[in-house]
Amino acid sequence: MEARIDTKLKHLINSPQVLAFRRGIEREALRVDMKGNLAQTPHPEFLGSKLCHPMITTDFSEAQLELITPVSSSISDTLSTLDRIHRFVYSGLDEELLWSSSMPCVIPANEDIPLAQYGPSNLGRLKATYRSGLGHRYGRAMQTICAIHYNFSFTDEFWLTLSEVENSQLPLKTYRSGRYFDLMRNFRRYSWLLVYLFGASPVVCNSHITGRKHNLQEFDHGSAYLPDATSLRNGNLGYQSDTQSGLLDICYNSLEHYVETLRTAICTPHPVFHELQSPSETHPQVNGNILQSEAEFYTTIRAKCVPPKGENFLNCLSREGVEYIEVRLLDINPYLPLGIDATQIHFLDTFLLFCLLADSPSHNAGLCAAVSENVFKTVHRGRQDGILLKDNRKEKTLGSWGDEILTAISPVAEILDKASSTKDHTKSLATQRNKLDDSNNTPSARILNDMREQAIPFFRFTMDKTTSHRKSFLSSPLSREELDEFAAISEQSTANQTAIEEEDAIPFEGYLSELQEQYEKLGS
Repeated sequence: MEARIDTKLKHLINSPQVLAFRRGIEREALRVDMKGNLAQTPHPEFLGSKLCHPMITTDFSEAQLELITPVSSSISDTLSTLDRIHRFVYSGLDEELLWSSSMPCVIPANEDIPLAQYGPSNLGRLKATYRSGLGHRYGRAMQTICAIHYNFSFTDEFWLTLSEVENSQLPLKTYRSGRYFDLMRNFRRYSWLLVYLFGASPVVCNSHITGRKHNLQEFDHGSAYLPDATSLRNGNLGYQSDTQSGLLDICYNSLEHYVETLRTAICTPHPVFHELQSPSETHPQVNGNILQSEAEFYTTIRAKCVPPKGENFLNCLSREGVEYIEVRLLDINPYLPLGIDATQIHFLDTFLLFCLLADSPSHNAGLCAAVSENVFKTVHRGRQDGILLKDNRKEKTLGSWGDEILTAISPVAEILDKASSTKDHTKSLATQRNKLDDSNNTPSARILNDMREQAIPFFRFTMDKTTSHRKSFLSSPLSREELDEFAAISEQSTANQTAIEEEDAIPFEGYLSELQEQYEKLGS
């Protein structure tokens, strides 16, 4: 494996531009009041339209901000932009804060968690209806869990160079999509490693598990945990769906299989979901099918493209192929003001390039089951000494397999350092190896150890970090020029929403029917 990777890398290093990756970050964060309660206030007006703002929107809840960086080939620019977005948000939040953990703050009863609202346009109503459906299907509490999403792509020059190295005769779009799926299969196969290294949710506030079945232990009067857990957000208390795991068979073997499986799920009625109704809601959900849309597919990594305005996403993905990938398993690191830092990004880039260049066998049912089992074990018992994972039919300890993977990744880190004239990638690799050598260096272990040493519950731990980060952002306010620039973007977003609302030409019921018909036509 290492020799084949080295051969490809030697060709790729000829031009540093080939290894100039493109990336963007989406950081979710709950707005909370000064007591740590979920904010009940509407989306702040100074932030503009959450329907149209390119950098500041909401996810599931009205109190759940989503901060989005533009695409950039510079890690420092990406983090600097994310920092400025945070500082702009804090410039007008007054007595509210951005919660610094993935697992939520003190949350109210299900019906008191406010759904995000996007205005009276058909598009706005669609977004709100979709979120209503999620709340009915999975409960609103689950949807308040936050994450970091990492969007990543290779340049056109990279794909042209690699296709020549691999002597591909395929059209470039076809080749690119196939290789992205190779990457995603390896990513899923090794995803347990990222859960171990970056998992930062080993404990939850009791308010999150009230009335829910769980196997957690009591940490203190306000918190529940598992002693060796890494990322409960990625387990059955987080973004998991028994319905999806039981009915969807998406193992990333091809673009065609991926698109058709998603399309089928969006077009197949589910008996339980189909019966969801609410006396107070005309449209409790977008449809009663297994998935309301492709956005409901809960997974660690997704194939993505940017469809033209009004075009069905799956239709565009099928026609244009994969344009970038979205990594979705990353917890927010409560020790970091932005929830992520350059060291983590350097490793992610190295890991993703490794996943592309390493051999990527097709996934059969057994391998797909092993992928899920390995993640499940790592989520709940990842720091347990000697825990065994399945590599095809072989069992390996998490530590030995992790060491094997990091050793194979090492040449990739060295090449990326050579291309960027830094030591950042090899330094990041060494940081991750320290976590394998001693699990106390992982974020999950640090959180629990700090809570024990300070004798504080999860709420107090995160509230302290949240308050500290707020103070840091407020201590370095944006310049007047930067504030004016953000204000102009917010103002333009509001104007764009007004234009969308004025363009609607059909009733909402017809709009929903047309959307569903687009999915139906994909299968004909």
